[in-house]
Formats: sequence, structure tokens, C-alpha cells
Amino acid sequence: MTGEKKSRFTFRKRGGEPIRTGRNLPLAVGSGVALGALVLLSIYPFPAAFVAIAAAAVLLGLRELNRAFASRGIGLALPPLIAGGLAMQVAAYFGGALWLVGALAVTTVVTLSWRLRGGADGYVRDVGANMFTLAYLPFLLGTWLLLLAAPGDGQERIIAFIIVTISSDIGGYFAGITAGRHKMAPTISPNKTWEGFVGSVAGCMIAGALTVWLMLDGPIWAGLVLGIGVVLAATVGDLIESLIKRDLGIKDMGNFMPGHGGLLDRVDSLLVAGPVAWVVLTLLVPAAG
Repeated sequence: MTGEKKSRFTFRKRGGEPIRTGRNLPLAVGSGVALGALVLLSIYPFPAAFVAIAAAAVLLGLRELNRAFASRGIGLALPPLIAGGLAMQVAAYFGGALWLVGALAVTTVVTLSWRLRGGADGYVRDVGANMFTLAYLPFLLGTWLLLLAAPGDGQERIIAFIIVTISSDIGGYFAGITAGRHKMAPTISPNKTWEGFVGSVAGCMIAGALTVWLMLDGPIWAGLVLGIGVVLAATVGDLIESLIKRDLGIKDMGNFMPGHGGLLDRVDSLLVAGPVAWVVLTLLVPAAG
């Protein structure tokens, strides 16, 4: 979730100097709550229903990326990307990590082959964009399905992942508006500060410890590791999406939420944090089943 939206809150320090938060907290939290509600409605009592939600996200995300790349004359091979992207969600939930990787490999080969008919001009440029799209959207999104498919407590795992990632926004927001001084990445996301990052770390570690302990019956130390891993991934995900838009010369990835950007603007942190959460929980917190 980027910090380059029009809707920003302005606060004043004691000396009267205005500061900008770089994030609209109600929007960031509201988006997370809406996603959490959608997850709850789709996974209880039939978790497989979330596959349809993930498939819809793939379609909408591909539409946004296709428009973004087209603004620079870069073409995406939509037929194999759509077919493969949807197959990867089904494969992740019903077959697990090996099936997800297998679907990625097959889709990669088909996508590389699809572009052959366009000739050599721009081939590397186009297939580079296609490979990025394939990995960034359907593959990373597929890790959410891996979390959900964990035997016994998959629903709790994906909910814990969402709670911890949202906590990065909340902690970073309040730390940024109260103590933000030192810019973290001024050339990429000018409103990010190191103080805000410290707040994000604290928020994620607290949320990770509580969710792992209370929801997954895991050790608190594993929750702290989850929090650290997620906050690092979420911060990188935010910066990555900001840099993509700067490189392509666009303000928002789409208009999924009018005035606030596209779907990818809202889930950029969650996309990159997904595989980190899956790895940490798989290694440190055995599934209940």
C-alpha cells in the first residue's frame, strides 16, 4: 500500500511545522478490514471458496498490470497468463507447494513461447515484463492459498497473516506522525521515515506474538519472528510497488477504489509478505492437523 495517494492526513508538531503521514490510516486499515471480512466470509465454513476470491484478484491484477505496461508499449501475453494464473491458485490450494511451482513452470514455458510470434524486436523487454507479472501476482498470491490449505488451522493462519500485515500500517502510521524525522527512502517513497519503520516493527512483533500464541497455539518467539519477517517484507513490497509506478510514470495502478488507486495499490505489502509468512509458519509453527 503506497504512500503516494492524494488523501493524506496532515498533522502539526509542537513548533507548528506541518508533517504528512504518507498514508491514509482509515483507508489502509479499512482495506485490511474489508479483506479480512472477505476472507472470513469465504473460508468459513468452506475454505475452498477463497480460491474464487484469489482467482478474481488475479484477473483484476492482470488487468491493472496490462494497462500499466501498455502505457510504455510493453505487451503482456494475457491468454497464458490468465490461464496459468488461475491454475496456480487451484494448484496451490488443492495440490500444495509442489503443484504451485509446477503450474508456475508450465506457465513460464508457455508464456515465453507465446511471444515468439512477435519476432526479436522487444522480445527480452516483453518477456521480462511477463515473467515479472507471473511471479509478482499469481505466484505470490498463491502462497495465501498455501497458508489456507494447512491442515487443521489453515483459516487461522491466513487470518493471522492479514492481522500481522495490517499492524505494520497501524504501527508505522502512529510512529510516523508522532516521531517521524529521518527519511527512509526519499527517492522512492518520500513520506517513509525510519521512526515509522520502528513503529511498524513494534506493531508487527506484538501482533505476531499474540496471533501465533492465541490463534495457532505456537510459541511467542515464533510470533516475534513472524512479525519481523512480515514487517520487512511488507516494507519492501510497498517500496517495490512505488518504484514500479515511478518507472512506468503512472500515479496509480488502477481505479479499483476510485480516488485511492487499484487493487495492487492496496495489496502490495500483502503480496510480498505472503510467502514470508508461509515459510515462517511452516517451519516454526506445525499445522494443527
